[in-house]
Amino acid sequence: MLRLITFRFLFAFVTLWVVSLVVFIAVELLPGDACEAFLGQMAQGQRLDNCRVEHRLNEPAYVRYIAWAQGLAQGDLGKSIKRSKPLESVIGPRFRNTLILGLTAAALGIPLAIFLGVLAALWRDKKADLFISSAAIFFMTIPEFITGTLLISFFSVYLGWLPGIVIMRVDAPIIEVFGQIGLPVLTLMLVMVAHIMRMVRSSMIDVLASDFVMMSELKGLSKTRQVLRHALPNALLPAINLIALNIAWLMGGVLVVEVVFNYPGIGRLSVNAIADRDFPLVQALALLMASIYVGLNLMADIATLLLNPKLRTRQGAAQ
Repeated sequence: MLRLITFRFLFAFVTLWVVSLVVFIAVELLPGDACEAFLGQMAQGQRLDNCRVEHRLNEPAYVRYIAWAQGLAQGDLGKSIKRSKPLESVIGPRFRNTLILGLTAAALGIPLAIFLGVLAALWRDKKADLFISSAAIFFMTIPEFITGTLLISFFSVYLGWLPGIVIMRVDAPIIEVFGQIGLPVLTLMLVMVAHIMRMVRSSMIDVLASDFVMMSELKGLSKTRQVLRHALPNALLPAINLIALNIAWLMGGVLVVEVVFNYPGIGRLSVNAIADRDFPLVQALALLMASIYVGLNLMADIATLLLNPKLRTRQGAAQ
């Protein structure tokens, strides 16, 4: 098992290195000049040359990549061209906002998805199962921007219960953030709950038909104990990776939701950075999102290895 975990760490490291290379090349291929976009009508003469020298845009691409990689290794993300600030100070508050949005949606959505998945499995092919499964398929097929727009129309415009657009400072207090994120969280939850619920339902149906669950029923265990003590832990094992993928999507792929609701997170910042041709910021954000995605997948793989009873049995037999 230790060998497998070590391999997962090495694979994650190599993946991030490849991602950093791909991100750098992709940013290099973007049309436009960062300094020209930053200076606007003043992008000429000595001023333009000084900007390119300051941000090392006059150097060969491979030299800038090596310098960028060395800075990353030392924890230095670089400096924003458009905002003339260290990238840590630009990204930090917005990353906090995305973190609040994603973790809130995950904390509410994952338990709800597991509950609905178990419920649908226990009532398989009955009206409750058909309703839950149909709703899940519906929300899985609708793009997030349409879901967000529909929620704004209903809860904000028609009912007037929740704010449709987030209006707050980037560094607003957490209490103020929670007061604004009702509809963005609901939009994220609907898609996430649909995916996880279907996986839990499918896995739960397979586990309920297994021999050890039937044996626990023959022993006279109550239905509640059969589900919570024996079936659910085994049903969640294959769903761990999917849950991690959904959290990774929440943390790194909320771009559409943040734009729809004007939410000041890293998704909206990414759109602005690309529009501004702020290449150092684009690189840092892309690598941050990739790191979140790879890190969560790594944790899911390790959790699956540690919780897999077959691997634990083999390890005990080897010892």
